[in-house]
Amino acid sequence: MGTGEIIEEWDSTTTTTTKTISRKTVTEKSFPSKKTSSTTKTTTMTTAPAKLYGKDLSEYEELDVDQLLAQLTPEEISLLAKEVDPDDNLLPPSQRCSYECTKLPTGPLDRKKLIEHINRQAMETPDQPEVKPFVPGVIRGKKWMPPPQSQLQKDADEQIAIDLGDEYEEALNDATQEEIIDLAAILGFHSMMNQEQYHASLLNKGQPIGLGWDGVTKASQPKAFPADPPNATDVDKTIQQVGDDDHNLVDLNWNNIKNISDEKFEQLFSALGDNTHLETLSLVNVNLNDRTAIKLADAIEKNNTLRVLNVETNFISPVGIVHLVKALLNQKVIEEFRASNQRSQVLGNKIEMEITKLIEQNPTILRLGLHLEYNDARHRIATHLQRNIDRNMRALRKATALETEASFTLGRQQDGSLHIIAQA
Repeated sequence: MGTGEIIEEWDSTTTTTTKTISRKTVTEKSFPSKKTSSTTKTTTMTTAPAKLYGKDLSEYEELDVDQLLAQLTPEEISLLAKEVDPDDNLLPPSQRCSYECTKLPTGPLDRKKLIEHINRQAMETPDQPEVKPFVPGVIRGKKWMPPPQSQLQKDADEQIAIDLGDEYEEALNDATQEEIIDLAAILGFHSMMNQEQYHASLLNKGQPIGLGWDGVTKASQPKAFPADPPNATDVDKTIQQVGDDDHNLVDLNWNNIKNISDEKFEQLFSALGDNTHLETLSLVNVNLNDRTAIKLADAIEKNNTLRVLNVETNFISPVGIVHLVKALLNQKVIEEFRASNQRSQVLGNKIEMEITKLIEQNPTILRLGLHLEYNDARHRIATHLQRNIDRNMRALRKATALETEASFTLGRQQDGSLHIIAQA
């Protein structure tokens, strides 16, 4: 362990400081004592005398600060600490702050009781009486007056004069406020009127009474729309119609029907496979799960007349949605498939890529209702659907042209001239 001694000498004539540093090295007690030769290093530097507000502080350098502080009483030390900011970031804020709370804590902190006490005190404390009571319409104190505008502001606020001609000037001068509002609504000057005036002008129902240019639109009461009536579709009857292949049942809607058992779904899907007339099937918000969705996928693989399938707002997992999309490839007749808002809002990258590959293999799908998170899947599916729509439109135009061409034939009259004969 090393120790050091510093000896300082001050020479007022040369204003130099001479420091002699003497070090001695002492070995540990477990070893025999061994002394080394001391080294002496002398450094000389020139410093300017310190000053405070132009006053030389060299006479105070010999004073012992600790001795001065020892002569102060605790009250004087506290006053001195309040006057002097240590400006040291290493000190905690409680020691740097001049405020010191000398009150002892009354007990442990209970935040709920403290908030209740503050609220109760605020409610019980009476309001301070006003020196001068409030009178409506009477200005108390000095009224604020806007500062006068400069010439630049006046020039900027000046309106541009437009010569509209004598005919238009006379028509606008004689026009009423309602007519000007109607004209502003027709021209699309939305900033000149409020919303109620604009809609009243468009609907031609007259301006509201007492509502001019400076009027304020009041909030209108919201209209109460009646709730949608419950779905009155008879589940057992429609299952029987699907099983009997009723030609009158083309659209089947079970939306929002509660408490449909899995046995009912199994009966419907079992009859759907052999049905040849049903084209639209809507099963929205009927608590479909994966087990019933697999039954539906099996029925889709057998049915060749269904065009629209909607199973939104159910409890089908992403794997079940993949089964349904894969089942569309068997018959390739379904043109619209919707299955958004299921149990899992996010399908995941793997499921979305698998659905994208299956959709790209389907040449008949035209509309797909699914929430896809990744841009690659959305772009590829949108491109493929647009390609299917274009192909369908070209085939439709070609079929229409062929029908038109086949409905007309050429005939020869008695004089030998040709003419067109339209066929029914």
